[in-house]
Amino acid sequence: MTAAASLAPPARPFQRLLLTGAAGGLGRVLRPRLARQCVTLRVSDVAELGSAAASEELVPARLEDNSAVLELLAGVDAVVHLGGVSVEGPFEPILQANIVGVHNLYEAARRHRVRRIVFASSNHVTGFYRQDEVVSPREPMRPDGNYGISKAFGELLSRFYFDRYGIETVCLRIGSSFPEPKDRRMLATWLSYDDLERLVVASLTAPVVGHSVVYGMSDNATIWWDNTSAAHLGYRAQDSSEPFRAAAEARQPHLDPTDPAVRFQGGAFVTRGPYE
Repeated sequence: MTAAASLAPPARPFQRLLLTGAAGGLGRVLRPRLARQCVTLRVSDVAELGSAAASEELVPARLEDNSAVLELLAGVDAVVHLGGVSVEGPFEPILQANIVGVHNLYEAARRHRVRRIVFASSNHVTGFYRQDEVVSPREPMRPDGNYGISKAFGELLSRFYFDRYGIETVCLRIGSSFPEPKDRRMLATWLSYDDLERLVVASLTAPVVGHSVVYGMSDNATIWWDNTSAAHLGYRAQDSSEPFRAAAEARQPHLDPTDPAVRFQGGAFVTRGPYE
């Protein structure tokens, strides 16, 4: 190897990646990190995206706008789909962004022959399992609200588009991705930003993923989810919520075991609504 070759920047595995939901909490985290994986990063949202970096394309689009989404996916190698409503709430906005929107995304991927999507699903797909249970992606879905239902729909839709059209998807049932756990529940659900990046990059670059469903969590001591099905991706969590345990327990010295938010893995989502 010549000296010049040894100093060359590493090859970027993608020509153009699309990141939807780029103005959201996790979108802002992944935006500069995904830029290292591609020559051009196309970023999209309905919220303000700021100024484009040198390697970026800014393409605002509403997910429920079929024509806009079709244009959004033109020339894209792969998609990291974080876009949509990210919290529990009334059904109509969730229907438009998370259900109509994800259908528009997959149909555009089919038409443009995009071969892989990393879909931000959620642990709220299985939110009505108890906190004393360990759940794997093989267990039946038990969504805890409108948001969880929309993510369950996305997982099923992505399965159909793999079976019928061969579009590979990794569904990431993301736990709680913040700088640190905010409460005792997050000691089990926490996903560090660095582990989030590791998981998304592994999902994009693993040679074969087919249709995979995995949980987005760090290497936490408290475990609600069996993530052995993520091994084929090459994802290895390197962070843990354990250093934050004392602070989380001090913030919540007592828990009421009869409270549904304490009994069930979905936490407070299991008690929200109805929204008349």
